[in-house]
Amino acid sequence: MQPQKLKTWLQFHFARVSAVQVEKIINTFGSLEQSLLRPLQDWQKSKILTEKKLSYLFAEDIEEKTIEAINWQNQQEQQNIIVLDDDSYPKLLAEISNPPILLYVLGNLAILSDPQLGIVGSRNASKYGVSVTQDFAQHLASVGLTITSGLASGIDKAAHVGALNTEKNQVSPGRGTTIAVVATGLDRVYPAANRNLAHQIAQTGAIVSEYPLGTKPLARYFPERNRIISGLSVGVLVVEAALKSGSLITARLAMEQGREVFAVPNSINSAQSKGCHQLIRQGAKLVESGEDILEDLGAMLQLSFFTENSQSLAKKTDNSGLLEWIEYEPISLDELVVLSKMAVSDIQAQLIILEMADKIEAMSAGRWRRLKI
Repeated sequence: MQPQKLKTWLQFHFARVSAVQVEKIINTFGSLEQSLLRPLQDWQKSKILTEKKLSYLFAEDIEEKTIEAINWQNQQEQQNIIVLDDDSYPKLLAEISNPPILLYVLGNLAILSDPQLGIVGSRNASKYGVSVTQDFAQHLASVGLTITSGLASGIDKAAHVGALNTEKNQVSPGRGTTIAVVATGLDRVYPAANRNLAHQIAQTGAIVSEYPLGTKPLARYFPERNRIISGLSVGVLVVEAALKSGSLITARLAMEQGREVFAVPNSINSAQSKGCHQLIRQGAKLVESGEDILEDLGAMLQLSFFTENSQSLAKKTDNSGLLEWIEYEPISLDELVVLSKMAVSDIQAQLIILEMADKIEAMSAGRWRRLKI
């Protein structure tokens, strides 16, 4: 990105201008750059921004703030700032009603556009909740989904650890990735106990924030952060949540954004299960395994922006031998299980990849056949 363009977007970012307001500014003044050349009277006449936001936009220290942010980005290759109209800005997130106009990213920028499952839940998770979350995250990461959560204690931490364990335990090595969406500046870690975990995530995945460097973990930022977790993801899984829980906010946002919502049931006597049970009554899908989620997300994954990498992923799938068993005559999932001796979940994930790469096509009655290409 050109330095001047980034500097301009940062100026609006520090003025806390929303995506809706950015669109109005461009429609009114022609571009963000041109708008900054207009006199204050034109801004006041437009009534796009409040007087408070205008004071931020033209504050004396705005130059100092933008230079600090640009210097942070220039420190190393893994530190990036992307804006709403960048090609690298995740398209699913851009589609929500109020996407961040700018994101700070520490780690692998490319995975922000990979298909993701958000996993959220209680900070005071039980041993059962931690175990279930790690199992779900490790399994789903092993078949190609990136696991996205909020780096909080409890379920969030378990989700990140489970995804990272895919690498550690050499389960589909190279495929287990995780993204942490945080409610602070990227120059600090909250909670501090997760500092080592944050370092591991940044090495193979990414840490993302819409908040400027130096931002402290204020309570009001966490609900705002949740819309990014759901916005990046094709679906959200809730594991253990009380009735008054930030996880339920994430689930509600996911529903509003047209994402699938999944919930893990638990004991009716547990306060931490009541939020999940309420979600199930409201239409969330009860899940007991990663396979349940994969079955449901098949169509959503095809609509995600997996397509850019589908050819290379299909090559990996070819190498695994699944395509060997798919001929021009339709074949069922049960037959593929018998012939390939692969796990059902692995076959389902690879079928999705092959279909998106136009190697095979889905037929009626849960069958597939090879395409003549």
